[in-house]
Formats: sequence, structure tokens, C-alpha cells
Amino acid sequence: MIEYDRPRRTFAIALAAMAGFIDAVGFLSADGYFVSFMSGNSTRLGVSLGTHPAHAVMPAVLIAGFIGGVTGGALLAHWAGTLHKPAVLALVTAMLLVASTGRWLGLPAMMLGGLVIAMGALNNTFQRGGEVTVGLTYMTGALVKLGQGLANALGRRPNTGWSSWASLWGGLLAGAVMGAFAQDRLPMGCLWLAAAYCAVMTAIAFKFPAES
Repeated sequence: MIEYDRPRRTFAIALAAMAGFIDAVGFLSADGYFVSFMSGNSTRLGVSLGTHPAHAVMPAVLIAGFIGGVTGGALLAHWAGTLHKPAVLALVTAMLLVASTGRWLGLPAMMLGGLVIAMGALNNTFQRGGEVTVGLTYMTGALVKLGQGLANALGRRPNTGWSSWASLWGGLLAGAVMGAFAQDRLPMGCLWLAAAYCAVMTAIAFKFPAES
């Protein structure tokens, strides 16, 4: 995060907010399962396997879908080269439209499938040398970096970058608040809003060619 210039950091925060929005909608729509936070789903998978194995299907399917989204997004990013950001976000937009259609048709499996694939693919937006540099849908690493940066700042070491990681986490949190609000008051329209937002982000992404 701290390796990027201010416009790219701002763009990452805007995408993290989108991820928070979508994960909140998914969480409220899927009986407490997540469409982007796979650590939580992995814990639920382990608990289910240890207590009620029949309940393990849902988290297992969500994890598999997320991995599929990451894989598909990575392949697309490799193929798109310097335009991998808009290419990945176009895929995310398409999957959000699939999810929105699934909700409109009353098909929860279609909705959740679109959401989890979209969130997996989204993590390929920021990468260098084929490796993800900024995880947009999970914040444990960002909070670790935040804590390390604060420790460095307290030790008066330069270039701690803690505020960038705090902003990324804050973006996801703000998005989650807005997602919960929208799901509560506009359940049939919130995913269409997310898809429209992602389409705008796709257009903006053309301003940011791939980093070397």
C-alpha cells in the first residue's frame, strides 16, 4: 500500500469500500456466511466438520467459489497485461450483475455465486509480478501492517505508512456500514448499486496502467 502513489492508494480505498459493502450484503443474505472473508468461512467450515458435518456444505462451496474467482481473475490479469486493472474490474462488474439478477429472480445460489466469484477476482486488481500487493477484501494483513506502522512511528522510525493501512481498513468498514444500511432499506436495489459503482471504477482504472 505504501509503495503506491496517492491516486492509487485512494483508488484502493474506494475498492475496499466496495468490498465492504458487498460483504455486508452477502453476510446479511447468507445466514452469517461471508462472500469475501474466507478466514471466517474457514473457521465455520472447521466448526461444522467438528460438530455437524452436514452444515459444512455452505462454507465449503463459498470457499471454492472464492478460489475460482481468484484463479479466473489472475488468468485474466495475466492475459490483459498493462490493462489488467480495468479487465479485472470488468469481470467483477459482470459477476455483480449476475448476482443482482439472481436476487431479482429469487435465485440465492446465483446471487451468492456471483458475489463470491466477484470478491475473489477483485483481489487481482493490485498486483506486481503476478503477486497480489494489496488485498482488497480481507483486512487482517492491513491491521497487522497498521500495528507495525504504529510501533515504528512510536519508535520514531521513518516511512511507517500506518495511516495508509488505517485508511484502507476504514474504507472497508465504511463500505460495510453502507452495505448494511442499503440491504436493510433497499434489498432489491443494493446490488445493482454495487454493480454500477464497480462499472465506474472500471472506467477510472484505465488511468492506472499496471505497475512493473
